[in-house]
Amino acid sequence: MKRKENVQIRGYDSFLLAITIITAIVGIVVIYSATRSMNTYSNVIVQTGAFVIGVLMMLIISKIDYHFFGYVSMPIYAVCILMLIAVLIVGSTGNWGARSWIRFGPIGIQPTEICKIGFAITFARHLSLTNQRINRPLTVLLLLVHLGVLLVLIMLQPDAGSAMVFCFMFAVMVFAAGISFKYIIPAVVGIAASAPLAYMFLLSDYQKHRIQVFFNPEMDKLGSGYNVIQSKIAVGSGQIFGKGYLKGTQNQMGFLPTKHTDFIFSVIAEEFGFIGALLVILLLFLIIARCIKAAQEANDLFGKYMCMGIAAMLIFHTFENAGMCIGLMPVTGIPLPFISYGGTSLLTNMMAIGIVLSVTRHSHGTKIGYRA
Repeated sequence: MKRKENVQIRGYDSFLLAITIITAIVGIVVIYSATRSMNTYSNVIVQTGAFVIGVLMMLIISKIDYHFFGYVSMPIYAVCILMLIAVLIVGSTGNWGARSWIRFGPIGIQPTEICKIGFAITFARHLSLTNQRINRPLTVLLLLVHLGVLLVLIMLQPDAGSAMVFCFMFAVMVFAAGISFKYIIPAVVGIAASAPLAYMFLLSDYQKHRIQVFFNPEMDKLGSGYNVIQSKIAVGSGQIFGKGYLKGTQNQMGFLPTKHTDFIFSVIAEEFGFIGALLVILLLFLIIARCIKAAQEANDLFGKYMCMGIAAMLIFHTFENAGMCIGLMPVTGIPLPFISYGGTSLLTNMMAIGIVLSVTRHSHGTKIGYRA
């Protein structure tokens, strides 16, 4: 029978809280520079509003005992499915051709971003309940179904970038749960062997073209390759110390496309140089490191797996966004965490940090509420 226990709560992880807020403020500052040539402050105003709401939500969530999220994991999973179905029915198309937005007048939300938190919660709950049976074939199959339902709905948009985020979160979380190499090795081999078939039959024409341009941007200089070419010029021209805030020519003269969203890292590199870009990456990896530390110090498996899932989400976003800006990763439209413009993305990331803060706050003492 589930029971409540005496409460013993730590304070906030003040370092994680501080660097999260600092990183988000850096994002607003860079967004101002990226949108200055557009003669509008709307993006800065929206991002600032999302930041204020995000901080409040982060603090509120951090005060909720994280075991509560495990208790309501099934409704959360159901809501995720309903949101992904809704976006297929009434969703609007974004910059990369995916039907991934639901709009209410001027306000738009991206359900896939919200579902990343939902997946971290529900899959962590699933893993914590089946941990002792993690290497049984039926358990592995059910874990794959848990991911697969969401993955199919995401690929129907189609949003391959977000699908890769979910797959990476899945891989990190099952590895943390102790999945056997008898599953890992065949999975890696199977993915490698099926990649050509996936390319031929699962990807849309524009996604195939994007992969081709990734290997050779010059094949479409004025089309799909234009973004990467201009991004690499911006990054390289920043050199060590950058051209100065508001002085990036690729940025301010409008050569760099989607510069406040997908290619915001290029703006940072051009105006603040290698040093500035390195500092931003350092901030993000400090956040990730604190998430992993929270996982290590969590009182139970549910808290551990949630924190690892959130860390995996942030790792993939950081590597993919920075990588595509310098031509090392294909362009997928994945935002840079806390930095890129996007209210849904910023709110999602700050809510995720709120969950990590809850784990750190309610660990190292007697757990509260329902055990996961």
